[in-house]
Amino acid sequence: MYRSHNCGELNASHINTEVTLAGWVQKSRDKGFMNWVDLRDRYGVTQLIFDEGRSEKSVFELAKTLGREFVIQVKGTVIEREAKNKNMTTGDIEILVTELTILNASLTPPFTIEDETDGGEDIRMKYRYLDIRRNPVKNSLMFRHKVAMEVRKYLSDLDFCEVETPYLIKSTPEGARDFVVPSRMNEGQFYALPQSPQTFKQLLMVGGMDKYFQIVKCFRDEDLRADRQPEFTQIDCEMAFVEQEDILNVFEGLTRHLLKEIKGIEVEKFPRITYEYAMKTYGNDKPDIRFGMEFGELNQVTQHKEFPVFNAAEFVVGIAVPGVGNYTRKEIDGLIDWVKRPQVGASGMVYVKCNEDGTYKSSVDKFYDQDDLAQWAKITGAKPGDMIFVLSGPTDKTRTQLSALRMELATRLGLRNPAEFAPLWVVDFPLLEFDEESGRYHAMHHPFTSPKPEDMHLLETNPGKVRANAYDMVLNGNEIGGGSIRIHDKATQQLMFKYLGFTEEDAKAQFGFLMDAFQFGAPPHGGLAFGLDRLVAILGGQETIRDFIAFPKNNSGRDVMIDAPSKIDESQLKELHIKLV
Repeated sequence: MYRSHNCGELNASHINTEVTLAGWVQKSRDKGFMNWVDLRDRYGVTQLIFDEGRSEKSVFELAKTLGREFVIQVKGTVIEREAKNKNMTTGDIEILVTELTILNASLTPPFTIEDETDGGEDIRMKYRYLDIRRNPVKNSLMFRHKVAMEVRKYLSDLDFCEVETPYLIKSTPEGARDFVVPSRMNEGQFYALPQSPQTFKQLLMVGGMDKYFQIVKCFRDEDLRADRQPEFTQIDCEMAFVEQEDILNVFEGLTRHLLKEIKGIEVEKFPRITYEYAMKTYGNDKPDIRFGMEFGELNQVTQHKEFPVFNAAEFVVGIAVPGVGNYTRKEIDGLIDWVKRPQVGASGMVYVKCNEDGTYKSSVDKFYDQDDLAQWAKITGAKPGDMIFVLSGPTDKTRTQLSALRMELATRLGLRNPAEFAPLWVVDFPLLEFDEESGRYHAMHHPFTSPKPEDMHLLETNPGKVRANAYDMVLNGNEIGGGSIRIHDKATQQLMFKYLGFTEEDAKAQFGFLMDAFQFGAPPHGGLAFGLDRLVAILGGQETIRDFIAFPKNNSGRDVMIDAPSKIDESQLKELHIKLV
């Protein structure tokens, strides 16, 4: 055996035990007559000692040649450590080495393999296999494994069956651009990589599988925004003979289970808010409710007061920011510059200081008196010592801008505590959204989402007002999962395709296999998919998903470690009947 124990398990109870260890050299300290080496593996670090007076001369001399990240095997005796290290699990002991074998030498690594490394992100991504040796990344991957195992345990205990679905499928419009794969055996034809297993899990319900799940890779060829990956992992689930309430209860239970088992936190019933309420109160459909700063709509108390900016605006809205009434003009101007950045796009911002004596000081004092500003404070919930920030413009755009400001201020003020968890459901999404560019409606979720039965009559007269049987789970300002009750009959699905602008021929070409299946007794069904990468990151107290993925890609969709994507050989292109232009 290469090892009898790992580098994280030895303690004082093993003193005088003969052991064999193997791992990487973390660092060495040569004192001339004594040499200490920290040996590391996945489980921890154990100190080795090479003593000129007690070690074989050949072993002692060989130890002096060891460099960082050498792979070695040692045999020796566990002895009590004179200078104990309480910060190490193995800090009470060390190994007096009697045999040393260098299994593989190492070049000097391009960055230090330490918790706090000197390597920048680019170099660490290039040498990701070295980065994984560092505790922060290693522990993140082990944490992900723990979450995945708890998910499998919870769902399996509820009689869910894990079923794998294909990766090489038919290209279907699901909201993002497909990655396509040419077929050598079928000239001129292509597979697509799945954006989700959506149609397959519906077919599994038709097949009577009843409760399905899988932890599955999904692929979307879309422009990457911050912290997005072209391939990502879903906890994908579907259930038959269920209504929305059944699904919410099961996956609320899953989330409570994970919070309890992984974080030791008990969470009771999750709040539920409608999409309309979320947009009106927080400016987005994935609100962070760990803090307040809810929107106050100010049109009625700001317009017709001789201030032309507000008078001309479709929408005027503000938030009260707690405890920042003492911000200096420089700090306020910095925030104004922040909202005017292209990424936010506001043209300006009005502020009101809520003084401790109950008076107000505003950037628009010329147009509004103390009574006016007191109304603003009442509507936004501002207290003495707070500051009110107000934006105006087109309704949707202004809500988005103020939502961005709300989140930025919460981050700056330390209100987004990663150790606090505030989950909620957002329900009653619009079924359709109008796309100005194409001049038609698109499915807000996907074409198989069922409309609310009581809204069906609006499809003819006011399709934008039809609500979907759809729901998202939000955790700490991030959408971690979403799903819907599906359409399960052919007539309703054909009607949906009609309102989405599909011709009968297009619908048959894209989804004929699903429509055919619906004719053979499809049960009522629905489901949900959690984003595993994001869920794990949030449970791990992080905002970024990259360190919870073993081999992530950068913001350009490149794997800089293996240099992919890359060109392929001309002979391969010829076999695939592809000519590059």
